[in-house]
Amino acid sequence: MLKVTGSLPEVRNTLSQIRRRLGIRGDIVSDSGRRRTIELFGEPLTPQQVVERICADVRSEGIAAVLRYTEKLDGRRFTADTLRVPGHELAAAHQTADREFLHTVRYVRANIEQFQRAVLPTDATVRRELGGGHVELRQRCVPLRRVGVCVPGGAAAYPSTLLMTIVPAQVAGVAEIAVVVPPTEHGAFNRDVLAVCHELGVREVYRMGGAQAVAALAYGIEGVPRVDKIVGPGNLFVALAKRHVYGEVDIDSIAGPSEVIVLADASARPEFVAADLISQAEHSPGSSILITWHQPLLDAVEQAVERQLQQLQRGRLARESLEEFGALVAVDSLDDAAALTDWMAPEHLHISTSDPQAVLARVRNAGAIFLGHFTPVALGDYVAGPSHVLPTGGTARFASGLSAVDFVKRSSVIAYDAAALAHDAEHVRRLADREGLTAHRFSVDIRLQDDRSTPSS
Repeated sequence: MLKVTGSLPEVRNTLSQIRRRLGIRGDIVSDSGRRRTIELFGEPLTPQQVVERICADVRSEGIAAVLRYTEKLDGRRFTADTLRVPGHELAAAHQTADREFLHTVRYVRANIEQFQRAVLPTDATVRRELGGGHVELRQRCVPLRRVGVCVPGGAAAYPSTLLMTIVPAQVAGVAEIAVVVPPTEHGAFNRDVLAVCHELGVREVYRMGGAQAVAALAYGIEGVPRVDKIVGPGNLFVALAKRHVYGEVDIDSIAGPSEVIVLADASARPEFVAADLISQAEHSPGSSILITWHQPLLDAVEQAVERQLQQLQRGRLARESLEEFGALVAVDSLDDAAALTDWMAPEHLHISTSDPQAVLARVRNAGAIFLGHFTPVALGDYVAGPSHVLPTGGTARFASGLSAVDFVKRSSVIAYDAAALAHDAEHVRRLADREGLTAHRFSVDIRLQDDRSTPSS
């Protein structure tokens, strides 16, 4: 892992280079990727151009394009009748699922439901008495009608992502949830994934992934009605496709590779910190950064990382990621550490210090924050309750993690009676006159039936 010391500007420059290498960009193509693209599309398209072509084809051709790209890109041939996972397969996977696994799924679901209900927005009402009349103002919260959920299925199976996306939507009251999963052994042919869908009551599951799945959800195709919002993580092509269709539908975020910053002081145990760094690196790629103002911790953590990598099944993958995107950073003070963390705005922030609450008060920007030596990020990934779908790439400066809030749209409801309208009329007239919007003024005047009720010429 890279060791970084120096002034705050020097450290920022080094970390910004790491982040740039991890960024979601649609114009960078490796040699192998260029060869693959030429093989599939007949020309050296960038990832962004690939996504644009796929989305345009799905929009114009519908399911025919989805089936064609699924065969071309995933090597799986389906028909319009076999793209959707039949209900009996979902039921069979659930029937044969490990009982202890289902017990854990139910435990996690209950935790997620409890937290998501607590953050769910509710209707709010304000009432005023004006000029002897009444005004009622309301915020009305209505769940989205139909949502699409993308679940990865490339290097590993992710039943946890089903829980972290579907359950918040269900708590919000979403009526229809469509799940798209790549047609792989870790995706739509994974029995744990299918069993969790059935356990959660989701019966609309499609064997499709990549940009073609995102486009199908956004535009609607034969047998797959369009959705109002698309959520969930995926590879570069999924992220670029979500960005491309935004505006046709809403999306949760444009997610990049996983990342963690560990803020640690002299009280942190090096083996704990090492495990936290490796756990994100095993996503490969994943960014893992230690920031400390206790310089001896750097060597101790580096040694602990080396020991643990030799013992872990995915140690080779994690090592590659740590060498490319990991850093052990020493700064002069807690103030510098907090400033650097806010500047990075990480997806995950683990505060491993003697007084984590005091450190938390100094930090504003992070997707999910884990306090204390015994709160590893894995708790948030799997069981705690907040969703593990989080802002990446520094977007935690302005974005939040997925929650039930994101599946609710809010409308204002305004009701005046005649007396209240008369009270506020002069303010409307004054603003309408300033803006030159005479019809706005007239819409008030005509209701009050006075000598100003005739529109001016």
